[in-house]
Amino acid sequence: MKRTLEGTNRKRKRTSGFRARMRTPDGQNVIRARRRKGRHRLTV
Repeated sequence: MKRTLEGTNRKRKRTSGFRARMRTPDGQNVIRARRRKGRHRLTV
């Protein structure tokens, strides 16, 4: 049986990487919120 979450790193970066987040206003809000919260890692 395979793991439930598998994928390529390229896909991961493209969907949830920093540049992908900054591309949309909502994504920018995500980054902003994580900065405010003091997250050590903003994105993958």
